[in-house]
Amino acid sequence: MTDNNIPQSKDAVSSHQENKTSASINSNTAAMLSYILGLITGIIFLVLRKENEFVRFHALQSILFSASLLVIHIVFVFIPIIGLLISLLIAPISLVCWVILMAKAYQEEYYKLPIIGNMADRFIS
Repeated sequence: MTDNNIPQSKDAVSSHQENKTSASINSNTAAMLSYILGLITGIIFLVLRKENEFVRFHALQSILFSASLLVIHIVFVFIPIIGLLISLLIAPISLVCWVILMAKAYQEEYYKLPIIGNMADRFIS
């Protein structure tokens, strides 16, 4: 009786193991999950995945993206009417960005936001 789950070559085994994190999560899944709770999951995956540059990039980009949204929100809270309107406009835009970043991470793409992505890339490299 043969097992269909056994890889055919040694290269297939090593490439399959390279895409796994220490918790047996694929690197694209780990990168996507780093965006789920923003700062929290970003920090967790940045600390846990020290040897996987792809996951670290997305984790750091998640941290920087979440922190910048938090700072922007805090700044606009102090502006009475215009701040509320701008915050209401930023919320759906940030949601769309968040979904795009998770999708690109799951598709194993190094999708960089204009300023934040370059900062994350410089820090990881």
